[in-house]
Amino acid sequence: MPTEIGKWMKLSKLNLLIVAILGTLMRYKIGFEFKYLDQKFTQHAHSHFAFAAWITQTIMLFMIGFLEQQQLLFNQKRYKFILWANTITGYGMLFSFIQGGYSPLAIVFSQLSIFTFYIFAYQFYTDIKHTSKKHPSFIWFKAALFFGMFSSLGTYCLAYMMATHHVIQNLYLGSVYFYLHFQYNGWFLFACIGLLISAIRKFVPDFQLSQRSFYLLAGACIPAYLLSVLWLNFPVYLLIFIFIAAAAQMTAWIEILRSVIAAFKLFKEKIHRFGQLLLLFIAMAYTVKLSLQLGSTIPAVSKLAFGFRPIVIAYLHLILLAIISMFLLVYYKSFLVPSPTKRSWLALMVFALGVYLNEIGLTIQGIASFSYTVVPLMNEMLFGFTLIILIGSVWIFLETQRKEV
Repeated sequence: MPTEIGKWMKLSKLNLLIVAILGTLMRYKIGFEFKYLDQKFTQHAHSHFAFAAWITQTIMLFMIGFLEQQQLLFNQKRYKFILWANTITGYGMLFSFIQGGYSPLAIVFSQLSIFTFYIFAYQFYTDIKHTSKKHPSFIWFKAALFFGMFSSLGTYCLAYMMATHHVIQNLYLGSVYFYLHFQYNGWFLFACIGLLISAIRKFVPDFQLSQRSFYLLAGACIPAYLLSVLWLNFPVYLLIFIFIAAAAQMTAWIEILRSVIAAFKLFKEKIHRFGQLLLLFIAMAYTVKLSLQLGSTIPAVSKLAFGFRPIVIAYLHLILLAIISMFLLVYYKSFLVPSPTKRSWLALMVFALGVYLNEIGLTIQGIASFSYTVVPLMNEMLFGFTLIILIGSVWIFLETQRKEV
């Protein structure tokens, strides 16, 4: 493992811990009273910091590591500048959003964060474009960078509405979901698949995914945005088009699963049993996510889903915690750390336990909300599950101080 990745990963794990602390404080405020915390401001800080300083920072770090593993020529100092700039803007958003929500300062830091990503996208694309080497991860990384930049259109619309204090509700929600969709279904997903391909090729040198699966996923990504705004009551012909996009994503995923499972059988003994188990849970979680998308194309189902906040929260946590965050942690532990300790694996398993228990709790709460049923002590249980996530995050961070992680 390149030394620089190990050093930067310590910062990423600290950022994950901060995300977990904010999540725990918000969950505590829901179940109990905590007057020193503005829930809305903290929610903005939590989400922006999680996206920029935890997920985006870590994906960029691993993509830079990919360049080094492929022995490609690249400017290390430039990438260090980008990582530091992303860190500074991430912490700038953290403190400015907590202090005043969508204040002018928070908007400035959020825009600087986007510009930092633009610089990274340009630099990374340039580095892989100007090499004679061909790698099947390249096309996935290129798509990831495109969708990451494309997602920023939603933030410009949000920034304008916040700066002018002229908020149109449907446009506001549409802009939020535009950004979210192209982040987690575009930038995060395609980058993670690119990283997965590079990891598998360490053990199966000729491994690659079919171009069909790539084009199905990439082609469906833009129209699939409409799945996030089904509450706009689209006509039947457009709903059919949306269903086709959701079905295309499921078809691509099935093809990807088949290829990955076939390759995984050739080297699974080299992956820790905890890593194998967590990769299985991640695959199951993403399958559930795509199944929910397909189901949401039914108008009656979509009205239920978008009408209840617990369902939306459960869905977002499913993607960002149970799938993306878990993948990044398992990828690091399984493919970048030469000899992870049993204790570091246990720390990750505690974190995973909290994540999946929290998802189950949110799902139960969401389903109960359909009939306006209050589940006894559910907020207290969710706070307990969040505490497990926090304990796992603390343990994961403390393990970074040890030599092997």
